[in-house]
Amino acid sequence: MLLRMLYDDKLAQASYFVGCQATGDALVIDPARNLDQYLDLAAKEGMQITAVTETHIHADCASGSRELAAKTGAMLYLSDEGDENWKYQFADEAGATLVHDGDEFRVGNIKLVVMHTPGHTPEHISFVLTDTAGADEPMGIFTGDFVFVGDVGRPDLLETAAGFVGTMEAGARTLYKSLQRFKELPDYVQVWPGHGAGSACGKALGAVPQSTVGYEKLFNWALTATTEDEFVAGVLDGQPEPPFYFKEMKRINKEGPALVADKPMPERLDLEALDRYLASDTPVVDMRSQLAFAGGHIPDTLNIPFSNSYLTWAGWLLPYDRPITLIVDERDVESTIRDLQRIGLDDVAGYWTPDIVQAWANAKEERALESVTQVSIDDVEQAVANSSANVLDVRGTSEYLEGHIPGALSVPLGYIPRELDNIPTDKPLVVHCQTGVRSSIAASLLQKLGRTNVLNYMGSFADWSASGKPVESGAAEREAVPAD
Repeated sequence: MLLRMLYDDKLAQASYFVGCQATGDALVIDPARNLDQYLDLAAKEGMQITAVTETHIHADCASGSRELAAKTGAMLYLSDEGDENWKYQFADEAGATLVHDGDEFRVGNIKLVVMHTPGHTPEHISFVLTDTAGADEPMGIFTGDFVFVGDVGRPDLLETAAGFVGTMEAGARTLYKSLQRFKELPDYVQVWPGHGAGSACGKALGAVPQSTVGYEKLFNWALTATTEDEFVAGVLDGQPEPPFYFKEMKRINKEGPALVADKPMPERLDLEALDRYLASDTPVVDMRSQLAFAGGHIPDTLNIPFSNSYLTWAGWLLPYDRPITLIVDERDVESTIRDLQRIGLDDVAGYWTPDIVQAWANAKEERALESVTQVSIDDVEQAVANSSANVLDVRGTSEYLEGHIPGALSVPLGYIPRELDNIPTDKPLVVHCQTGVRSSIAASLLQKLGRTNVLNYMGSFADWSASGKPVESGAAEREAVPAD
């Protein structure tokens, strides 16, 4: 048997390639939309992808299952668990085989048994693998967003992200029951999860790529809870704010993502097109570094610089119902477009390279670039001491509760548009976060929303705390507003 994990660092998302070396058949579990990685691996190993499946209707990324099955002719296996709200609407069109708890299918000599593991979502399934060529007991379980290393999938997303009010406690209790069943598996069974550290699908995911049932029973907080009520309270407490795009992903993945692998790249646009798109309120995303953007940028553009988290913030802040455009280095165009497709942002109308920024300013005498003033740790300390500025903390609520600059207002970055009227305008506004990435995005967003006199603390809260500056902890002045 051949087993390979293919990992997307930007989304902390794992997919798996499982091949039977005796027959040359292969299965892909939870594929992303970047199909080449699976096709190239199959060609390298002399195998044919004959089966594709996924553990659930994903919220954090657009699934590649439908497209990979269509491209390879593989059989597509999809969950038929859950109620009518969690049925795959494209299953018939795709010729999928619907599976239920206890069903099994084979890929060569490899046997996969479906295990219904609801709680994170109602339709969630896991796959227990046995390599029948040399064993009659299971080797491991592909747990998707059910069990992670050190954590479990959050059961609140149906309510906080998808809008199903009143479901999070019921989901937590369902998840608890699924975990009792998981604990009945042999301790030696390996655990192959769908996410690692950095994913918003849990709150304490480990960075280790795999584990065992026995190890998780000993050290995973969720599996050591002594009562159901203790588990429910623990799993619902301190979950990070779910990105708004999670709701869109649920819809897209249920309806069936568009086929995009062979879609042509968008074209490079000219200055006239830039003026047209700016006038039409089409988002123009400047992907230069935060310092380059701060030094001079086109008014009404949004800065989402390249970082490990840029896809998350693109999903938070960009629309799914109209086109977007990019200012991006030529060498990064294709990879950026493919990345955006991973979260369902398929409608990129075109792009400009960074030289368009100065070209725009030079085109007409009355045009001027905007900038974002950067302030130091000492500037912030002085502003706090003499109340000469308001401080806006754009980290997550749980981060704020652990410790924050005295008097700072808490509005997590993704909630700024809906909380704009509650952000004071009587003084200059100093924006900060944990490392400096989120605050730079927030400063550009605030400018785009019409706020002036926005200053960015170019250090970090980590710097502030380490330097011995005063820190408060406790309840935020404003809690994050739940998603619609």
